[in-house]
Amino acid sequence: MNTKLNYRSYPTPVGPLTVVADVGDDPAVTAAGFCPVSDLLDRMGVAADDATEVPSLDPFEGDITAYLEGDTSALDRVTTRQPGTALQQQVWAGLRSIPAGRTATYTELAATTDKPEAVRAAGTACGRNLIAPFVPCHRALRADGSLGGYYYGLAVKRWLLDLEGVTSAA
Repeated sequence: MNTKLNYRSYPTPVGPLTVVADVGDDPAVTAAGFCPVSDLLDRMGVAADDATEVPSLDPFEGDITAYLEGDTSALDRVTTRQPGTALQQQVWAGLRSIPAGRTATYTELAATTDKPEAVRAAGTACGRNLIAPFVPCHRALRADGSLGGYYYGLAVKRWLLDLEGVTSAA
């Protein structure tokens, strides 16, 4: 399989959203976050010179721009791919099944896997997610409805939830 990594950073009120995509034979977003590309590539185990900055991240540009402009379901159309255990893949699929504007507790998220008692593992999978906000770990909350943690900070998590119209999360 031919892999070609491109990246672009998009301005947001909480800092740039950097997106890395494999635009080779099987296009997919492979990393994203509110950080410099070097941080994402380090988390991916990829050398900096293996990714190219581009002015437009096709074929995903339209959906990314639409999300940032308020079409909160736009990222649902984007294909994503990241390495992980079977349980992590189940948690990430569970996260992608939570519609924009809604949230789920870590307990509810664990229930979407074949190990429903693995609540801590669900939280760990959120922390290891390489593709925020495409795999929307910001939609996972503590059992009491509070925000819990977020790799990029609670201000970013709150901004994403506000963008998506979630008002009940503390």
